[in-house]
Amino acid sequence: MIRLNGIRLSHSKNTENCETRDLECPKRITVSMSQHIGAPAQPTVKAGDEVKVGTKIGDAETYISCPIHSGVSGKVTRIGEMLLPNGKTCKTVEIESDGKQTPDESLAPPKITDKASLAAAVRESGCCGMGGAGFPTHVKLAFDENKTHIDTLIINAAECEPYITSDYRELIENADGIIGGMTLMREILGIERVCIGIEENKPKAIKLFRDKLRDKKGFEVLKLRSAYPQGAEKVIAYYATGRVIGEGKLPSEHGMIVLNASTTGMINTYAETGMPFVARRVTVDGDAVGNPSNIRAPIGTPINELLAAADTDLEGMKRLIAGGPMMGISLYDPSLPLLKTTNAFLAFRTEAEKIKTTPCIRCGRCIQACPLGLMPCEFEKAYDRGDRDALNRLKINLCMNCGSCTYVCPAKRPLAEKNQLAKGFALSHK
Repeated sequence: MIRLNGIRLSHSKNTENCETRDLECPKRITVSMSQHIGAPAQPTVKAGDEVKVGTKIGDAETYISCPIHSGVSGKVTRIGEMLLPNGKTCKTVEIESDGKQTPDESLAPPKITDKASLAAAVRESGCCGMGGAGFPTHVKLAFDENKTHIDTLIINAAECEPYITSDYRELIENADGIIGGMTLMREILGIERVCIGIEENKPKAIKLFRDKLRDKKGFEVLKLRSAYPQGAEKVIAYYATGRVIGEGKLPSEHGMIVLNASTTGMINTYAETGMPFVARRVTVDGDAVGNPSNIRAPIGTPINELLAAADTDLEGMKRLIAGGPMMGISLYDPSLPLLKTTNAFLAFRTEAEKIKTTPCIRCGRCIQACPLGLMPCEFEKAYDRGDRDALNRLKINLCMNCGSCTYVCPAKRPLAEKNQLAKGFALSHK
């Protein structure tokens, strides 16, 4: 079940009018081999190898995975290992830049003539979801035509989390590129309807796309309510089509493909130039940031260089979040590298508030706020008593970790955090 209410958040879109600027080429990048859902890539280069912008430096044979490319030209100095924010470790490729940013001479626009060549090209580009989840995009495009008919392509431009404006700047600065990606996929996949969903707090972007798409048959701009989590895949799919994505099902099994707006623009860039996913735009904001900005930087750039470029008070900074305040991850080290899936860095001078929790008063607000109609208060109780059967019966696997339950709880229960612990506990013993 999808609920139509959602929660209202302060937008805090301080950087919506900040045009993207390119970061000065970093002297060194550290490229993680784990940047997407699925199997991590394995390094395809070794220390001492010369690389250029767009050179493939990691790949995997596993289907749900995608290759990784260098965002700088220079020399591989080390194959290392890093601790990810989620507690897992992965291999890294460290590259010392020569500052020239020389493109790999083998790069060329791919030949895309049918569904198979489109999926192959998107995989080769290293493209994965840029909205945060990081699902390899080629998997979404390689649906089985004998089992499902895709009639709707949904471009997700909701960007409903506070502070983040990286997708919004993509809409404003690369509208033609996004439309080019939409058009390419519609023509190759034979999709009848293409819609782009934009929240109503972005009127400039809505007008821009309505003007550009006015005479294009089969294209539609959806004006979405500014409600969180409007940008969640299942939520925007419901608003766009009225269809509910079933438990354990993919949008493609219901006739839909859902892609992030920046991902769509990236696909068009690769189709036109052959340059793979080597850099991305991120929003840098928060009360420790002197010059809130949208900055484009090579994947693997140390975060502290992005922060410094936005005049961040690094000494006074007490909290650093990758992503938005609702679903983002607190980082323990500002020298960690930029990942493909990161759309923002938020730096704050204030430490995380020490909140005193009180007993659940069974008010039901967490249930009302949940966009999927789940029961977070019951998840907490079942987890605390170690009841896996109850957690699975309550559908803990459907929780998207949007954080709405914690946000509305008057008892200040850490429900979203407990949900993720409960999900791991229940699913690891199935």
